[in-house]
Amino acid sequence: MSPVVRLIAKRLGVSLIVLIGVSMLIFAIARVIPGDPARIALGPSATAEQVRALRERLNLDEPLPVQYSRFIADLARGDLGISLYTNRPVTRDIVQFLPATLELILVAGIMMVLIGLPLGVISARYRNTWIDGTVRVVSLLGVSAPSFVWAVILMLLFAFFLPIFPIAGRIADSFTVPAVTGFLLIDTLLAGDVRAFGNAAWHLVLPAFALALSGIGQAARLTRSNMIETYGRPYIEMARSYGFPERRIASRYAFRPSMIPSLTVIGLDFAAMLGNAFLVEAVFAWPGLSRYGVAVILRKDLNAIVGTVLVISAMFLIVNIIVDLLIAFINPRIRLSQRGI
Repeated sequence: MSPVVRLIAKRLGVSLIVLIGVSMLIFAIARVIPGDPARIALGPSATAEQVRALRERLNLDEPLPVQYSRFIADLARGDLGISLYTNRPVTRDIVQFLPATLELILVAGIMMVLIGLPLGVISARYRNTWIDGTVRVVSLLGVSAPSFVWAVILMLLFAFFLPIFPIAGRIADSFTVPAVTGFLLIDTLLAGDVRAFGNAAWHLVLPAFALALSGIGQAARLTRSNMIETYGRPYIEMARSYGFPERRIASRYAFRPSMIPSLTVIGLDFAAMLGNAFLVEAVFAWPGLSRYGVAVILRKDLNAIVGTVLVISAMFLIVNIIVDLLIAFINPRIRLSQRGI
């Protein structure tokens, strides 16, 4: 078995154990927090008999171990139950809302990499100059405020005072796009509608940038710090003594070793976007899974809460596995060390 396959198998095994632990924890927490989900779902005007009947239908009168065993049996069949919030299968809700959130965080992740890493490289190359100072101030501003604050600021600046970008939603109401994948950027291209693609991309700019700003600042600061440390290595001095251009030294000999800790943090920030996106989605009325998750938590929709948390946890673990593989690809020492697993 190759080292990469061993690495993937090990990470998948650990991820499965983590998912089981998360399912047990969130299943128990969702049922012990105050409030009767049957009463909340039916409203204050429902009779005691109606509430009791709904509790029996949801198996809420059974012991927690029995409820959890039923849940695992249904989960094995791909059934997460019925949402009391939408009165639809939770799996259908997740399939509907997840693509919007994934599209948002994917674009935000691309922004984080394409803006944050070059800023860190530039700041390290021109350290202790006005360029370095400017990048450091911008990075600190990005890290110091949470995403929803930047969402409000960006909306005020570029949607109200300067009406450049749209305020809310994923696409203008005048466009009708057949739902194929759920990702509007892909569906508009499949439909051959360039104007709809441009409109959907324009709607993505502000919420994605607001979500990415913290990660951009973090990536820039970490890349700068790592590259400055790498610049002090003997092989960099040797490259300079051979007369290699500074741009070649920065891109080939300093940047790649500095990528390893940066990739780890970027991966964690990217995965955390799944949980942090709900406030940005609320500000921009983005119909995503994070916003749906907050709504079902407020209504104590047990099936939807567990399903949403499990999906977010699974995505977090998948991102971590991908980051581990990228780091193993960049650093041969990590890849070769898997032979001893």
